[in-house]
Amino acid sequence: MNVVAERINRLREVMKSEGADWYLITSDDYHTSEYVSDFFKVREYYTGFTGDNAFLLLNDEKALMWTDGRFFIQADKELKDTGVELMKMATDGYPSLTEYIEKNIKSGEKLYFDGRTVSTSLGKQIGEILEKNGASSVSDKDLAGDLWDGRPALPSGKVWHLSLEEAGESFADKLKRTKAKVSEEGCNSLFIAKLDDIMWLTNLRGDDIVCNPVALSYMMITEKENVLFLQESETTEEIREYLSKEGIEVRSYDDVIGYLSDLSSEYKVLVDEGAINYASYLAVNRNAKSVNRPNPTTYLKAVKSAAELKNIREITILDSVCVTKFAYWVKKNIGKTEITELSAAEKMDGLRREVEGYLDLSFPTIAGYGENAAMMHYSATPESFAVCKPEGLLLVDSGGQYRKGTTDVTRTFVLGPISDEVKMHFSKVAAGMLRLANVKFLYGCTGRNLDIIARMPLWEQGIDYKCGTGHGVGYILNVHEGPHGIRWAYNPRVKEAVFEEGMIVSDEPGVYIEGSHGIRTENVIECVKREKNSDGQWMGFEHLTYTPIDRDALDKKYLTKEDVALIDAYHKAVYEKTAEFLTEEERAWLYEVTRPL
Repeated sequence: MNVVAERINRLREVMKSEGADWYLITSDDYHTSEYVSDFFKVREYYTGFTGDNAFLLLNDEKALMWTDGRFFIQADKELKDTGVELMKMATDGYPSLTEYIEKNIKSGEKLYFDGRTVSTSLGKQIGEILEKNGASSVSDKDLAGDLWDGRPALPSGKVWHLSLEEAGESFADKLKRTKAKVSEEGCNSLFIAKLDDIMWLTNLRGDDIVCNPVALSYMMITEKENVLFLQESETTEEIREYLSKEGIEVRSYDDVIGYLSDLSSEYKVLVDEGAINYASYLAVNRNAKSVNRPNPTTYLKAVKSAAELKNIREITILDSVCVTKFAYWVKKNIGKTEITELSAAEKMDGLRREVEGYLDLSFPTIAGYGENAAMMHYSATPESFAVCKPEGLLLVDSGGQYRKGTTDVTRTFVLGPISDEVKMHFSKVAAGMLRLANVKFLYGCTGRNLDIIARMPLWEQGIDYKCGTGHGVGYILNVHEGPHGIRWAYNPRVKEAVFEEGMIVSDEPGVYIEGSHGIRTENVIECVKREKNSDGQWMGFEHLTYTPIDRDALDKKYLTKEDVALIDAYHKAVYEKTAEFLTEEERAWLYEVTRPL
């Protein structure tokens, strides 16, 4: 029997003994983080699926796993022979998780889950459905996690803090702005569980999630106190002195539920129900009253300070140089020495490690050759990887964490002969990326207004990519940051964010043809003000990423004159901004690959 099937059978036995008819496992940690430490990979343990954003729902007969379009190909492979059935999110013929619960959990049945790993939004929605059906939930049991033999320990890295020069704003000033927003919402306190928000507000950084410099923590801000819930093992004397000086009281990480449960009815607590877990929500509302509003820190954090922007601009140039050096290396060595997906990723990572102020990767480097690149978040492993040949395409999506900022960039490299269709796809992707970066728009637009600009060259060919076009990027924080983003689909549950001057966002259209190839060209861009006139304030973007787009796959017959002009102007800027950081041989090569089309 498959090892995953064995684990599920053991869990079913425990469910039966506990009186659980159904059990739900999410991909979340206690903070609804995008990336999670190994301790929280319970859903992965019971499915074998290594991707993100998935839910496992099982009873004594069925085991169903939902995930989104980025992972359909990967999930098909990894769920094979496990007995777990793939449920495709936002796809015709597949009910959503909540639709399935509504139709299948019957009166008198019990659904168990760990409320610390379920968002409040989902927990409340499930609760309403179960009540309507005459069913019930138990949300304080971690049956699956407790059953996990050899479960990794809860991470506990050391916390450190940014200097004022690095942060650009003190905790006191950030706190003042945050409290003003809380007061505007008619609340007298704020509970934050989102780790990057806490780190931004306190100017702390940690080491508890791979590639994300955050520490497991919660924070409560009231009119009288600022309480940080943190593992004692993560603090040093220096950090304790810093926190004391800033007026931040430290309590044990495990004390948070008890603290929230003891709040009196005088507390009117602002909570972002999409960003706190269900257990915390229930604890807040035991005596106090919560008000569901977006975290004000999320919006304040998204608009970078002058100091942050200065540092981001500088480090993204140096990071871009790493990608250019990689491009030179792969072009000169393909077919002469063995290059695998693993060695390509290690080469890219090694170049970043040489940059001053390097801390870590901002996410595990994705190097996908040929058909593997069609899986948007493909990950090669020592047990399963491809050897690159002097033909086709190699896609590398990578980024770094530095003392001056966080980066994210994707380039697709031509390793040898490619088809005319691939050239068309590549050219349309490059056109879409540069058109969006060059757009001028009126203040008030959100990403949903702008997405079509990047997608249009592909939509005209009847081609789409099953993901958004862009995401916010943090500052020495998460590589994926809200509230702003760029995607076309309307979601009534998501509050769209207007683009503000100083916001950073990725610009990454792509083409993914299963069994054939994948193409993505990604720059990070900065939102800036343009002119203001009687029609309003005009906005635009400036490139932060400056590394060449492989001209071996660019074909003018698939590009408009305007597209060609954008490519030539961009390549001219690439050479001007980065040539000084290259060796003589690399500089000569860059001059050739950035010459006008």
